[in-house]
Amino acid sequence: MLTIPRIAILIPCYNEAPTIDGVVQKLKSILPASSIYVYDNNSHDHTAELAENAGAVVRSEQRQGKGYVVRRMFSDIKADVYVML
Repeated sequence: MLTIPRIAILIPCYNEAPTIDGVVQKLKSILPASSIYVYDNNSHDHTAELAENAGAVVRSEQRQGKGYVVRRMFSDIKADVYVML
C-alpha cells in the first residue's frame, strides 16, 4: 500500500509583510498536499495576518531569535518530510 508522506513547510518570519503572501501562495500551487506553517517572531507589521489570509497555519514564538523559532517549529510539528525556508 502506497502512503503519501506528510510534508510540512516551515517558514520562520520576522517582518516579512511585503513577500509572505506571495511565498505562501506559490508554495500552495507547487506543493498543494503540503501543510504550510508560518512562525511569526514578534513582527511589527502584518506578516501573521497576511500569511493566514494566504492559507498558511500561523503560529508564534515570543522569544526573539531564529534559534528559538526553529526549536519551536520542530517540537510542534509532526511530519514525514520537513522543508524549512
